[in-house]
Amino acid sequence: LTLMDYPSDKGGNIIIYWDKDEALKDFLYEIYISTNQTNWKKAKEAKENELLPTNIKLPFWLWNYKRKINAVSIDLLKIFGVNEDEFFKQYPKEIKVWAKLNLVSENQIYESQLIEGKAISNWFRFDRINNLILVIIVSIAFFIAVSHAKKKGLFIRRIAGLDAIEEAVGRATEMGKPVMYIPGIGTMANISTIASMFILGEVSKKIAQYDTILKVPHYDPIVFTVAKETVKQSYLEAERPDSYREDINVFITHDQFAYAAAVDGMMTREKPAACFYMGYFMAESLLLAEVGNSVGAIQIAGTDIDHQLPFFVTACDYTLIGEELYAAGAYLSREPMLVSVLKVQDLGKFIFIISTVLFTIILAILSKTSNDLFVKKILDIFMVR
Repeated sequence: LTLMDYPSDKGGNIIIYWDKDEALKDFLYEIYISTNQTNWKKAKEAKENELLPTNIKLPFWLWNYKRKINAVSIDLLKIFGVNEDEFFKQYPKEIKVWAKLNLVSENQIYESQLIEGKAISNWFRFDRINNLILVIIVSIAFFIAVSHAKKKGLFIRRIAGLDAIEEAVGRATEMGKPVMYIPGIGTMANISTIASMFILGEVSKKIAQYDTILKVPHYDPIVFTVAKETVKQSYLEAERPDSYREDINVFITHDQFAYAAAVDGMMTREKPAACFYMGYFMAESLLLAEVGNSVGAIQIAGTDIDHQLPFFVTACDYTLIGEELYAAGAYLSREPMLVSVLKVQDLGKFIFIISTVLFTIILAILSKTSNDLFVKKILDIFMVR
């Protein structure tokens, strides 16, 4: 009978195991735990077929599933009925534990010797070493991509909607009409809104270069503040700070349909030559895009809300679908850091797709050959803990 610390935990678990014996397979096993050799608590009661080593939820590099043993993991907090804060306040580093095993049959009870061990608070989660290796691989790939992007540049496939931005701004300049950029009804907590701010920065640079009028109506006051600084910085980078106006960004209201009505009114009165819808949109998407279409504007939209995409595809000239919105900042700026992040994401997706297909086939074959332990090892490698 052996008592060991549960590897890579906070310190509140132990593992007890002992050799299998075919002569004892019909016995009932009772495991008792104590911290002082007097106050014994029954931790587990089970038959041999319930004490398989595969029941221990540890990866193969910390636990040998092939050993012919009976094994059980025990949560000391549950056994002694204490909460986590009290337990670790009383035992911050380790706790000494005694254990014994009773074998019970219809007529007899056999009691094992007492064993002792420690539940230790571990410093490092070795069960997550696979995740650490993955992070290292991704980090190396990222720095290689950054280096390559700075030296030679990286290829990004053509996105028609983003290529049309210059055409849309040029058309507005020729017609002497404004460009309207609508960032949607999202907050700065939405990824699509953050991506929209990147795009707004690049669109603002082109508008500053062409000296065109820009209007950005806002639903959220925080987004309004961020957009104001983004546009101001873009005008500075375009070396046209004198063209920047405080009324470019306008806060409308924090009510969804009141916002949509106000923006529709602006479109009807000012008749913009180009409309950009980039960010988080809900039911107001078609209300905005229909009015923009009716005034004859070139319309470029992008959102990651999939059930709003059909409305944009129908009413707009170009639509960025899903992750194209996230890639837009890197596509327009060609900033090596942003392009590198994009490429590393693509590499991750490629590895994930290949791994999924490959290991699905391997696991399907192995499941038919009853090689369960090998299947478990493969799953351990790719498990996120």
